[in-house]
Amino acid sequence: MIRERRRTEERDLESDDAIRWISINGEKNTATLNLVKGHNIYGEKLVKYEGEEYRIWDPFRSKLAAALKKGMKNMPIKNGSKVLYLGASTGTTVSHVSDIVGLSGLVFAVEPATRVARELIENVASKRKNVLPILEDARKPHSYFAVFGKIDVVYCDIAQPDQTDIAIANCLMYLKTGGIMLLVVKTRSIDVTMDPRAVVAQEATKLKESGFQIDQIINLEPFDRDHGMIYCIYKS
Repeated sequence: MIRERRRTEERDLESDDAIRWISINGEKNTATLNLVKGHNIYGEKLVKYEGEEYRIWDPFRSKLAAALKKGMKNMPIKNGSKVLYLGASTGTTVSHVSDIVGLSGLVFAVEPATRVARELIENVASKRKNVLPILEDARKPHSYFAVFGKIDVVYCDIAQPDQTDIAIANCLMYLKTGGIMLLVVKTRSIDVTMDPRAVVAQEATKLKESGFQIDQIINLEPFDRDHGMIYCIYKS
């Protein structure tokens, strides 16, 4: 039954040409259609598949890739999507999101650390017209002067005790009704004394009370220890 479900999930991914499951040495790997041909970001493999160039998406380097590996039911980020990415860091996952949304989509990449943001700009945004770097604190969503219109997906990957509250504040300001939030819960950043599963459940309850419908909760181990991802729909 599990094997049959996995095959179905793989077919669903393959229905989007920007994301594929590609076998290398007998192992299934998620890959994204390279928006900038011949160029990689973090040393990932470039492979040819059905005449196109894809970038292998490492689940140990990207929590979104890990979520796909762990059975995320639906990929909310699609060609043409507008994504608000909180905690962009150097742009590893941002670059794959950029591949997926294509030139008709946009990634607003928020990162407060100047040194890290410099790498994001030099390695990713300078080569990808659909990535707009925002050097700002995610606690101040009203300061994102580059963001316009309503957002389809908010992706939050920040290590703060109040990370869920920060994500909710951004959604209230930018996420469209019916839009999706993917919240990475870094349990040890919230409470080191609690069982990680209890922390994730606690944050899910907080989201429900703030107008979100929980669609799926994914444990990201073994790719990221004590991390979970909550896939939720903004209903309020």
